[in-house]
Amino acid sequence: MRWYQLFYILLILGACSTKPSAPNKFSDPVLIKIYDLKDRRASDSLLAYLHSENPTYRREVSIALASVQDSVASIGLGNALLEDPDMEVRSNAAFALGQTPGFRSVNALIPALHDQDRRVVRQALEALGKVVEMKDLDALCEYQTADTLLEEGLAWAFYRLAVRNKADSTVTNKAADLLTASNSFQTRLGAANYFGRSAKVQGKGFGEALINAALHDVRPEVRMMAVSGFRHMAVEKILSVLQNIIHSDKDYRVRTNAVRVCQNFPLTETQSVVFASLRDSAEMVQVAASEVIRNLSDRYPFKRLSEDLRESKSWRVKSNLCGALLKSIPYDNAVEEIITLYNQAPVYFKSALAMALGEARYPQNKKALGFLSQELKLATNAKVVCSSAAAALVSLDRNSNESISKKEFLEIYKNAIVQGDEAVIGIVASALTDTALHYKMEVKDLQFLYEAKTKLVLPKDIESLGPLGRAIAYLEGKENPMPLKNEFNHPIEWKLVMTIPIGQKVEVKTSKGNIILRLFVEEAPGAVANFVELTNKKYFDGKYFHRAVPNFVIQTGCNRGDGYGSEDYSIRSEFSLRRYTSGSVGMASAGKDTEGTQWFITHSPTPHLDSRYSLFAEVEKGLKIVDSIEVGDRILEVRLIP
Repeated sequence: MRWYQLFYILLILGACSTKPSAPNKFSDPVLIKIYDLKDRRASDSLLAYLHSENPTYRREVSIALASVQDSVASIGLGNALLEDPDMEVRSNAAFALGQTPGFRSVNALIPALHDQDRRVVRQALEALGKVVEMKDLDALCEYQTADTLLEEGLAWAFYRLAVRNKADSTVTNKAADLLTASNSFQTRLGAANYFGRSAKVQGKGFGEALINAALHDVRPEVRMMAVSGFRHMAVEKILSVLQNIIHSDKDYRVRTNAVRVCQNFPLTETQSVVFASLRDSAEMVQVAASEVIRNLSDRYPFKRLSEDLRESKSWRVKSNLCGALLKSIPYDNAVEEIITLYNQAPVYFKSALAMALGEARYPQNKKALGFLSQELKLATNAKVVCSSAAAALVSLDRNSNESISKKEFLEIYKNAIVQGDEAVIGIVASALTDTALHYKMEVKDLQFLYEAKTKLVLPKDIESLGPLGRAIAYLEGKENPMPLKNEFNHPIEWKLVMTIPIGQKVEVKTSKGNIILRLFVEEAPGAVANFVELTNKKYFDGKYFHRAVPNFVIQTGCNRGDGYGSEDYSIRSEFSLRRYTSGSVGMASAGKDTEGTQWFITHSPTPHLDSRYSLFAEVEKGLKIVDSIEVGDRILEVRLIP
């Protein structure tokens, strides 16, 4: 090869590697108008675009109305679903109707099951699962699927029924049939979630299908949810299966769910599975096992807890076992030893140990109460320690059985609220509202609550203003106030949006390694613009991962480090057809339209988050890092990749 030939080859390769990303769709001003109207929740103005001659605009507005969720729009969406010539418009309209409960949505979706395009029918099936009532359940139960796509729609419709507690034994039997290996992955996943996430399953005879799926399905996502479904079965039927899974399944997420399901049975029956999991190779499994022990140890006390506590290398496991010990058979100096450990611990371990002290029972609860109330007064304590100490005090209150007087607790609560920490105010206010704690007769003067309310503002303090308002209403003998709602206060920065190319990547450097995200600017422009703006300001640099739930999510972006932090604005929720799967990135919120700075990454498919939390990115590289992130791990830097 001649030198100039090599030169041109290198030149071409260099040009390919620096090829600019494609611009996003918001160069079209009409699309900006549609998305801006969605952001402002202007459903009347949006509905006009359903009659546009341009099918692109009709598609966009039909999906936009899924975020608005205004029942006024149901008639227009229903007409689009049944009459629009464009398949994608009809499919989007079906999705939007599923997001908007009411009889109008049901009346439009049932006829759509006969649509000529199977993609529309698939969407209509799942949408019906979200909104249909028991009297119209036959529309789903008697539906005959003709192909794989429709089977998927029916499986997910059954799941949506289950989470709404609308499923019956007929649905259960059909869901069990959909678990068989011959069905598609999405069909099996929907059916497994039906059993794994249902509060109650009606019917019998599904056990064999669940066990077979938990042991033999080729996809861990199906196995983990089938295992979760074991809670609907008798322990003697599944104990050996759980032991098999804990011993042999290679995916930590399946093992995590196998441990978690033990919480539904007497710990005396499942202790071999649970305690063995404290030594699992994955810390997430160890944490899940320690949580089960902590939750059940008051009913099933174990003397061996102190031994496991000393041997564990995980601070989360240690703190959970400390809590379990205090609920179970504590020795005389248990509280003192936990306090000694607390005084030497890093901040998140200290926070967890404070929570553990909230499990103390009589007579040790007096020692714990004195220590926690003093810690709550220390201005030098980190915010996360303060909020944990407050939550622990409330836990002590609930478990005191009058061994500590309400007057003593109330005095501590008043002092805590007066200090003005927004998280502490919300936590304590929730205790005052608890009818089981009987504070209605104790609180004579509400001035300390009125003063606390003046220190809180929307939208920043919505998580504390809600319980505080309810506490005031309850103590005054009034009905609960209307739920708080953030007003529109942060329009989308469209100039910024237009600079973000399709597929923009972001590098998240953490103390455990690097994660690469890909942003979905065309689906969630508001969330993406917010994330990019905060990234450009270096807002996330130095923030902690304050939440890590085994086989669920890791969460960050809190300016307090405890999940209660926010800034003085909120953005709107943005919902799309995209589903939460492994490595999905979503905006944390305290309810619709309350998103701000906190975001999370999922470990596994989490369909209960679909269309409820704005999904704005996905992990392109670094899922193993995501799985390794623990509470207290830190973001070193977030940067856009040019």
